[in-house]
Amino acid sequence: MSETLTPVRPGKLIINGEAVDAASGKTYETYNPATESLITTVAEAGVEDVDRAVRAARAAFESGPWPKMKPAERGRILHKLGDLILQHADEIAHLETIDNGKPIFESRYIDIAMVSDCFHYFSGWATKLTGETNNVSPAFFTYTLREPLGVVGAIIPWNFPMIMVGWKAAPALAAGNCVVLKPAAETPLSAIRIGELAIEAGLPPGVFNVIPGRGSVAGEALVKHSMVDKISFTGSTEVGQHIMRTAADTVKKLTLELGGKSPNIVFADADLDAALRGAMNGIFYGKGEVCAAGSRLLVEQSIYDDFVAKLADAAKKRVPADPLHPKTRLGSLVNEKQMKSVLGYIEAGKAEGATVVAGGERQTVNGKGYFVQATVLAGVRNEMKVAQEEIFGPVLSVIPFSDLDDAVRQANDVFYGLASGVWTKDVKKAHIVARRLQAGTVYVNTYNYFDPAMPFGGYKGSGFGRDLGAACLSEYTQLKSVWLNLE
Repeated sequence: MSETLTPVRPGKLIINGEAVDAASGKTYETYNPATESLITTVAEAGVEDVDRAVRAARAAFESGPWPKMKPAERGRILHKLGDLILQHADEIAHLETIDNGKPIFESRYIDIAMVSDCFHYFSGWATKLTGETNNVSPAFFTYTLREPLGVVGAIIPWNFPMIMVGWKAAPALAAGNCVVLKPAAETPLSAIRIGELAIEAGLPPGVFNVIPGRGSVAGEALVKHSMVDKISFTGSTEVGQHIMRTAADTVKKLTLELGGKSPNIVFADADLDAALRGAMNGIFYGKGEVCAAGSRLLVEQSIYDDFVAKLADAAKKRVPADPLHPKTRLGSLVNEKQMKSVLGYIEAGKAEGATVVAGGERQTVNGKGYFVQATVLAGVRNEMKVAQEEIFGPVLSVIPFSDLDDAVRQANDVFYGLASGVWTKDVKKAHIVARRLQAGTVYVNTYNYFDPAMPFGGYKGSGFGRDLGAACLSEYTQLKSVWLNLE
C-alpha cells in the first residue's frame, strides 16, 4: 500500500492570516486508518486558541478591509480560492484520502470538484445579496438591508472534511462574514491546507481561521464564545442537541445538519438494474459514512427475494482495498472506534433476526486497516435497531413493503428525515411519494447527488436550516428594516 509521496508537514492552526502553534504548544497525532500508520502531528487548539481566532475574526469584521471591500472584490477572492483548490487538487485529495480512508477516486474526482464549485458558485452571490424597497406609506421611504451576521463558527465532521469547508465557509464568506472553522480532530489536514490557500488567495487576516482540536474543548469553546454570532454544525444528532442547549446562553443563530437513516424505496415497476446501481451507490459510496446514506432499502414484496439476491452478488464484488489505488471503490472506515461500532451494529442486527447475505466482517489490506466488508442485511423489520439508528458504515438494511402506503409509512417511521430515494417508472407515483416523504431531499431514480445550487438539510431529528443553494444565504445574513420620515 502506497503512502505519501513526500512527508506531510505538521499541521498548524490558521489564525489571523498566519500558520501558528497552539498557545499551549500541544499537538496530537493523526493516523492513516488504512495502514494504521502515523501521518503527522497537528497543533491542538485549546480555549485560548479559540479566543485568539474569534477575536481575530471579530476585529477583521469590525475594522478590517473585508467589510469595506466591494462585494465584487470579495467575490473575486473567493473565486480565486476555488481556482487554487483545483490547482492543488492532487495534493489536497491525497491528504483527504490518507487522513479519512476514502478512495482516492472519490477525493480527487468528486469531492475536490464540489469544494471548488462551492467557492466558484458562492463567489457570484457576493454581488447579489440585496434588500428591497417597500412602499408602505407616502410619509416614509422604507427599505430593507441584508447584512452579514459577523463571526460564524463552523464545526465540521470527519466524513467529508474538505467538502464541508466549501459548504460552510463559501456562503458565509460570500455574505461578508468572518469564519472560524473547527475541523474534526480525526481529519484536519485538508481543511488546514485550504486555510493556507485562503491566505494565498488574498483573504485578509482574521477573515478565515482554522482551529483543529477536540470537540469537547475547541468546539465547546467556540459554541460558548460571546463574540460568535452563529454556529453552523454538521455532525451527530446528540452533539447537535448539546450545541442547541449551549448556544441558548448567548442566543446564537444555528444551522444544524445532523444524522440520517434515509429510506431508499424500490417499487416493482422501477428500472431494477438502475435501482440496483442506485442502492449500491446510496450505501457504499463514502464507505457508508454519509449522513444522507440510503441505509434503509425498502423493496416491494413481489421483487424482494430476487432483488436481495442481486444486491448480495453486487456487494460481494465491492471489495475493500487500498484507498490510494485508483480503482478502489470501498476504503477504510475513519478509525478503529468507528469500525467497532459498525461491527457491533451488524451483530445487533443478527441478534434481532436479520440475515447477513453479504459481508458482515472486518477485513484488512496487507494485514492492516479498519476496513469493513460491504454488508447487506436481509429480513430486516423497520423497528429493528439497524433500521432505526444511524450505523454510519457500509451496512444496508433491506426491508420489504406491501404497497405505496406501506412504503411511505415505513419510510417516515424513524426519528430522522435527511434524505430519501424513490425508484419507479410511474411519474405520477414518484411525485406523490416525493410529497409524502418527510425528508429534506428526495432523489427520484437517482441517489447521492449534490450541487452548490441545491439546498440540503433535514426534517425532524436531522436538524434545521440549510446548507447550499440561495436558501442557505439567509442563514448567514440578517435583515434590517429602515424607516425614513419624509414629512
